[in-house]
Amino acid sequence: MLDVRRLHMLKTVAARGSIAAAAQSLALTAGAVSQQLSALRNDVGVDLLRPDGRTVALTEAGRVLLEHADRILAAVDEAESALAAVKGAVGATATLAALPSTVARIVAPALTALGSDHPQLAVTCLVTDQAQLRELALGTVDVVLGQRYHHLPDTAPRGIEVSPLLDDPLLVVTAPGQADGRPVALRELAAHNLAVPPPATECGQAILHACNQAGFTPTARYVTADIAAQLTLARAGLATALVPRTAIDPAAPGIRTAPIENRPIRRLLFAATRHTESANPTHTAVIAALRAAARSES
Repeated sequence: MLDVRRLHMLKTVAARGSIAAAAQSLALTAGAVSQQLSALRNDVGVDLLRPDGRTVALTEAGRVLLEHADRILAAVDEAESALAAVKGAVGATATLAALPSTVARIVAPALTALGSDHPQLAVTCLVTDQAQLRELALGTVDVVLGQRYHHLPDTAPRGIEVSPLLDDPLLVVTAPGQADGRPVALRELAAHNLAVPPPATECGQAILHACNQAGFTPTARYVTADIAAQLTLARAGLATALVPRTAIDPAAPGIRTAPIENRPIRRLLFAATRHTESANPTHTAVIAALRAAARSES
């Protein structure tokens, strides 16, 4: 009989590309993962993985088994959600993955509210801007607070349910003496030295796309994904930054913010879970708290 835990390990290795990376994400040793995969290989009687340079790849049998494993693991997830729905009570644990730029004004208020409304629930929060939806699909996290910029296509993996939370515009951030707070036409920024995220990031792509649509290539004098660094450079008068509204402390001293008058750049903040026919009360409670915190920002 196939072991569900071993199937999950196979799925994780396939997604991570190596046994070592899979072991790290599963909080296990590489030896323990190798042992379980060897047992799975013995269960099915055929090799499932093969060396591929410094990584491993699925054999044809591995690909076939993984297709079935996805359905088996989804069925297990469905069964757990159905049982939780029958119980009708919020559980004891949940794991949330959230963007660093959402922590102060959405995640922290949401977790505070959850602590008051559901004191038995302990939420582990993974603050990361890397591949949150992949972690959700792998079962590493239960709920994702993610983002999608409006010019980009929706790329949610199969089996992921997305709930929009908030349209979050980017604001123009400068030192107080360099602007008067009026709305800024994006074309005006052609003459500014900008502090922007790397072009490989979603935000960097969105800024570059919007500026190109406005007829210019931005002068990226400072390139960093660290929003705190962008704000520091703006506060010092060294650069103009374009930062999501919810990533800025409204009481932060030494900066002035202004909306973009035309060609606004917006990100959609969303909550995502794995799709199940029965709503899991714990995941529902986490999303409800995120939605309430987002509503206060709209």
